[in-house]
Amino acid sequence: MKPFRLATAGAALLLAAAAATGTAHAGTPTAAALLQAGALQGVADGYPGVIGLVRQGDTVQYVHAGTGDLSTKAPADPAAQFRIGSNTKAFTATVLLQLEAEHRLSLDDTVAAWLPGAVAANGYDGGRITVRQLLNHTSGLPDYAKDNGFALAYALNTQPTRTWTPQALVDLALAQHAPTAEPGQQWSYANTNYVLAGMVIKAVTGNDPATEIQHRIVEPLGLRHTTFPTTDPALHGNYLHGYEYPVVGIAILDATTSNVQVFGAAGAIVSTLDDLADFGRALMSGRLLPPAQQAELTTTVPVGTDGRTGYGLGVVHQQLPCGQWAWGHNGAVLGYYSDWYANDDGSKQVVRANNEYHLLAPTKGQQDTAKATADAYCAL
Repeated sequence: MKPFRLATAGAALLLAAAAATGTAHAGTPTAAALLQAGALQGVADGYPGVIGLVRQGDTVQYVHAGTGDLSTKAPADPAAQFRIGSNTKAFTATVLLQLEAEHRLSLDDTVAAWLPGAVAANGYDGGRITVRQLLNHTSGLPDYAKDNGFALAYALNTQPTRTWTPQALVDLALAQHAPTAEPGQQWSYANTNYVLAGMVIKAVTGNDPATEIQHRIVEPLGLRHTTFPTTDPALHGNYLHGYEYPVVGIAILDATTSNVQVFGAAGAIVSTLDDLADFGRALMSGRLLPPAQQAELTTTVPVGTDGRTGYGLGVVHQQLPCGQWAWGHNGAVLGYYSDWYANDDGSKQVVRANNEYHLLAPTKGQQDTAKATADAYCAL
């Protein structure tokens, strides 16, 4: 699973249900029209379907192109559920920030203080890594998802019910190689960080991260179509089918049913455009966190050297090509790729999802739909 989209790399949008009929200025496309054009281009690039949402204040427009189910050819539904992948990380970080606000832990606690022995192999020492460094990806830990054997098995999708404990994933990461950087020294994206973050949540509360996210975020915000599956590999109700183009062969594969334990607190959540937008607005507006923790959420470390991208705690701050800055993240798991942008208070938002991902990035579809998402945000 990849992280948020950078300028040219990362994880990485849309016939409109509510087609834009006006223009901001004569000859200037609206945000919804730009997202719609990107959706159509995404389907032309090979995506089965693309859905998207543009929201400014209380005004919401939806766009869609292609199909949500290749077997029935049903149009891609902007109300459908999809796997949000690494967008889960903002939910996990929010729970830990809430626990800090309740004085139940500090983000400067070491991993070993809560998880003795969990990170203690191949030169890695959980006593030198803080919870904050997990959340902003400066721990120096490898990403278990980069293990070739793991990635191949996940891509083949032949074991959707295989059990992966969080510690087994951490152990897979630690075995890859010895440390290449000191904790806190540099940014390096690793799903391992958020698997450990989920383990810390359980150590502090006694509950799985899915339970805490349900009680602290999903229920208070009324996110009726957001779930955190822990064992069930299938989707239920109204959902986009997820697909992958195989590296070998020509037939696109249905990957809707896939292993949710492989990412857990790093990327297992299922949601919708509306629910993801509601969460993003609540998060950026300060509804979920006290001011001190909101400041921690949005304190970033540099990603790259151009000064245009910073990583906070489960959220990204990025300067778009138009010059505007936006908060957001993206998510990529087998069959699904999604992205969101929001301004500082969440009053301006763009969210989109594509129903194909085959563990390779960037593809032309990812680039074209991501550009449309950024262009739509800049047009708000």
